[in-house]
Amino acid sequence: MKYFEVTDNLFDITEKYPQTLKVFLANGFTQLADEQKRSTFGKALQLDIALMMLQLDQDAFVGLLEDAIEGFENSKVRNSDDENAVRMKGLLPCPVRLPLQEQLDIFVEAKAAQGVQIHAELKAASMGLDWMKEEVAAAISASELDDIYLSAGFDMFFENEYFGRFIRSGEFGDPIAWQNVNSLFENEDFHLKDPLGRYGIIAVVPAVFLVNTAELGDRPIPQTWEQLCDPIYERSVSLPVSDFDLFNAILLTIDNTYGRDAVRRLGANMQQSLHPAQMVKSERQKTNKPAITIMPNFFTKMVKEGSVMKAIWPADGAIISPVFMIGKKNGNKHIQDVADLISSKVAAEILAHQGLFPSLHPEVDNRLPEGSKFLWLGWDYIAGNNLNQKFAECHEAFNSNYITEKSK
Repeated sequence: MKYFEVTDNLFDITEKYPQTLKVFLANGFTQLADEQKRSTFGKALQLDIALMMLQLDQDAFVGLLEDAIEGFENSKVRNSDDENAVRMKGLLPCPVRLPLQEQLDIFVEAKAAQGVQIHAELKAASMGLDWMKEEVAAAISASELDDIYLSAGFDMFFENEYFGRFIRSGEFGDPIAWQNVNSLFENEDFHLKDPLGRYGIIAVVPAVFLVNTAELGDRPIPQTWEQLCDPIYERSVSLPVSDFDLFNAILLTIDNTYGRDAVRRLGANMQQSLHPAQMVKSERQKTNKPAITIMPNFFTKMVKEGSVMKAIWPADGAIISPVFMIGKKNGNKHIQDVADLISSKVAAEILAHQGLFPSLHPEVDNRLPEGSKFLWLGWDYIAGNNLNQKFAECHEAFNSNYITEKSK
């Protein structure tokens, strides 16, 4: 045994080798995520007994722990000394992942010819963030992390549990080189560029309404988020609950703009949760057809001409989930080259024109109707609140009315 004995307790192993924590968490030792429980529960339990209790193969698990320890030691050398390598992880919206990956592949090949290795792992947003969040949460130092991260949503970038601590230390920041951003997102009333240069945003995922006019009956078509929360739409709205990035953005923004009671009323109005592709086809359902569905703007383009479905861009603004990009501030010029590619005009046009995800690139025409507005949480709100706590509060308010009303 190189590093520990199987008779050592879980606390001692994770305390001496913090990089092993992610192995424990990924294999059912969820109590160790809580520092107090790690200290009490972890000190009371030997590794061999814990593995027997969970019916895990001892040799295989010890191998995983040793790999994590050795991988960390190797990564410290690799990440700190290898100036000719860049590592990137991220999630991209499904409609644009493949065309952006094609551009990245060309870039990677060109860099390889120059002796620079680019390792990029870009997954579809539908895969969820857990695979990245576990890695970031278990990291003790920035040296354990990749050089660039890319994803939509708020829940990974701001809190200290994840990237917040590395942003505040100045080890990660906004790697985008634009001096200005698209006028849609930077004017007298709207400021999406981070004034402190901590977070880069390359594009946004806007949420809009798709109204089934046949199911709506004689009720008016809602034109704003506030109107959507009106009790006349009780049990009539479908929301993308499984799309955590967008759903959380919707709840937080409504809470910030219209108050907690609006979140409760939206919960009372929810009929069901559907994937956006299902929402577009919901008019074909025989029963339980939602009158109004909330979805990313991209999916409204799947509506067939002559359909009873009508797309509405909210008059008070489409609620947005930003696509963030952050990068290490360690002077590696190749990190900037990768960031420049992801934030290039070519990439921006793929986002804006193929995915209908409006880009912040200053030279891109987002092809939106005149007067299209957005609703954004705002940097002051983000700085002044614990977002994970706000998520929990808003989910509780939303679900209290949804569950209570549904059970009647």
